[in-house]
Amino acid sequence: MKASDSHPQFPSKVREYTNFAVRGITKICKEIGPRPCGSEAERKAQEYMMNEWKTCADEARLEEFETHPGAFMGWFKIDAVLLVIAIILSVLGLPQFALIPIAIAIVILAGEFLFYRELTDVFYPKKTSCNTVAVRKAAGETKRRIIFAGHIDSSYEWRPTYYGGKVLLFATFGYAIVGLVYLLVISIVGLILPEENSVVNILQWVSLAFVPAFIFLFFFLSGKTVAQGANDNLTGVFASAAVMKYMADNDLRFENTELVCIATGGEESGLRGAKAYMKAHAEDIKSSGIETVFIAVDTLRDYETQAVYAKDMSGITKHDKRACHLLKKAGELCGLKMEFSSVYAGASDAAAVTQAGVPATCYAAMDPGPPRYYHTRLDTWDNMDRKTIEKGVEVLINTAYLFDEKGLCESYD
Repeated sequence: MKASDSHPQFPSKVREYTNFAVRGITKICKEIGPRPCGSEAERKAQEYMMNEWKTCADEARLEEFETHPGAFMGWFKIDAVLLVIAIILSVLGLPQFALIPIAIAIVILAGEFLFYRELTDVFYPKKTSCNTVAVRKAAGETKRRIIFAGHIDSSYEWRPTYYGGKVLLFATFGYAIVGLVYLLVISIVGLILPEENSVVNILQWVSLAFVPAFIFLFFFLSGKTVAQGANDNLTGVFASAAVMKYMADNDLRFENTELVCIATGGEESGLRGAKAYMKAHAEDIKSSGIETVFIAVDTLRDYETQAVYAKDMSGITKHDKRACHLLKKAGELCGLKMEFSSVYAGASDAAAVTQAGVPATCYAAMDPGPPRYYHTRLDTWDNMDRKTIEKGVEVLINTAYLFDEKGLCESYD
């Protein structure tokens, strides 16, 4: 059965559950507010979703996990301090010592930002976060399982994005990266050439020009202002919930496909919720014999940029081709020609799932610019785009029905 055949008034039903999503997002933003990982507000939002899912799921549960939310973005400050130390050592004519903080900074940058490893967690306080998991069982034998997931936590504000948009954001990162590369090169050159070489001495003093770059990096993240996260990513949470709500309210149930919805915690702190879910369930999923696909839904705001994310984690992780084609075909059934894209900087929850060996992909509708609302106080309930959310709900319902009908395929033509 096609999604459009599941109800005689399918288009109006999609609008109805879009309204459900918009109301829920607005309520959480107004009554609970910003939700950093491990906060009381994040927990309240998860409990709100638990109550929502109790009305439409056969099972609904909270799964707690321990995390160190300050670690993921905390590397900005650690690297900034290390690189200023490297500049001082370079100016003092000690390139062999300058290479030490430079090397540590590079390892932290690569580990935390490129590969999302928990390298610096030990330096930050431990907190408890949680995932909310809802399950609507198959009517008969479970042969397939589709998981929709959006993260409920919101990000601390990125100062450059708020004050200067993408121009200042790229300038901040570019300035710091050039400074890092410059320091690395002149430190290596300083080891090779004689200490009294005048050119080397001049180049070492020039490194002072990058002190502002690392000061900007140090203050990149606000420690007080947290985004409401209406778009990023309550839209993903509620669009996912809308699928289950639609099926329950209209007494619809797949014969052999289990529908799972997850509101993950700690995505903005390094995919910690998705990682915790995979740590707890990946082996069972893979050994169960139940064909499973995971669809991360992240930021449904900018209609013209809807895309299937085939690559993730700064382009390092490649998602399952079948999952990507599933989502792309579902988009076509909704009149969309979504391109395969990549998360060029950062990652979605789907990256943690793919790395755990479970087929996954990500669906998002966000200007990769990024837009000025991204991770800033401008990501509010009154800055949503209803048209995009409605199309997102339609795409997800179609994805569920297409997967129920055909499973994972190399091609859906």
